[in-house]
Amino acid sequence: MNDAYATLGITWTLANTTHTVNSDWFNKVGPDASEQTDMKKALRQGGVADLNIQLWLWRWSSCYSGAPADDGVVILYSSLPGGTASPYNLGATLTHEAGHWVGLYHTFQGGCSGSGDSISDTPPEAEPAYGCPTGRDTCSGGGVDPIHNYMDYSDDSCMTEFTAGQATRVQSQMYTYRRVVIAGQSQDLDDSIDM
Repeated sequence: MNDAYATLGITWTLANTTHTVNSDWFNKVGPDASEQTDMKKALRQGGVADLNIQLWLWRWSSCYSGAPADDGVVILYSSLPGGTASPYNLGATLTHEAGHWVGLYHTFQGGCSGSGDSISDTPPEAEPAYGCPTGRDTCSGGGVDPIHNYMDYSDDSCMTEFTAGQATRVQSQMYTYRRVVIAGQSQDLDDSIDM
């Protein structure tokens, strides 16, 4: 994951690993399930700048102030490298979900119209990519679809990049919502935001 985030100026450091056995959480946790919130509340460690990862899907950087105990990402354990969730078992699921945690949207957000993922150097994309459809262009005029971007749904083996625009957004989001200054980021940031 550090290789993927190097272009964004982020280095992840494992601070702690705990093991909890709870068959109810394992079998019922999902993006809209109350068990996910219960699990995160029970297991949450650290502060606003600490990404918690529970193995079993998403949390936005801006959600921390409203629900700090629910902060972090949850992923299917079999999506880790060597897992059985092929073609999503090379580790890119965690890279993708952590992308939401640092403030990024899907590359296909909004389809071909509107502000999309709010990043000017990410071409618009009508819908998520599956597999690795090289040369796919679902929106006219914006360039080929960003199928290699970690914020799409392409196969793990196809995901290789974040853009410079995504790096800029991450710097802003991480400072605004987590008070984390990314390496190389200007120190002249607005300190008036209430956490």
